Amino acid sequence: MRRGRENPAARHWWLVVGLPPEKGLETKGGEALPEIVTESVIPRWRVLWTHSNCEQLVSDQLAARGFDPFLPTVEAWSRRGGVRHLSRTPLFRGYLFLSHAMDKASYLEVYKARGLVRILGERWDRLDVVPDCEIEAIQKLLHSGLPILPYSYLREGQRVRITRGPLADVEGIIVRGNPKKGLLVVSVNLLRRSIAVQLDCTVLEAA
Repeated sequence: MRRGRENPAARHWWLVVGLPPEKGLETKGGEALPEIVTESVIPRWRVLWTHSNCEQLVSDQLAARGFDPFLPTVEAWSRRGGVRHLSRTPLFRGYLFLSHAMDKASYLEVYKARGLVRILGERWDRLDVVPDCEIEAIQKLLHSGLPILPYSYLREGQRVRITRGPLADVEGIIVRGNPKKGLLVVSVNLLRRSIAVQLDCTVLEAA
């Protein structure tokens, strides 16, 4: 009897389940083999938190020491001495990214950078990671030539405050949002009644 043709999808599923990423294999006797990869040898994107206006200082120091920092910047107008200047400013104020295979020695070396507050994460071997796809998206946007500006990170159900206009300083809950408009709900809890207004999301910030 001829065997049926093997289902490629099933074969792929078996390979994925049979060998989870970043976990060691086991022998038939149950003893663990050495791990194929470990946290310390995988270059991943970490987040560095800096003191105010120290993003470039930290980035320059790390680059001089052979690290691979990524400081996204955009052109913005600022005023000094009554004169407007066009300069580059960090896209995420107080933060930059670092791609490195972070072992303890590297972790301590990064911490020597003047202006650094800390690397986000619990400890040197449990650092927070930014997915590659998010960094790649930022890099593509920066290279696109399109105008880019920082934007408030808002989510449905979050309490927000209106920053300008006739409703400045009013607080409420955003219940629906998209890149242009959000529905802001203001409630009177004692009456269990609410009112809503649709606003430009650029005038909202986390309360």
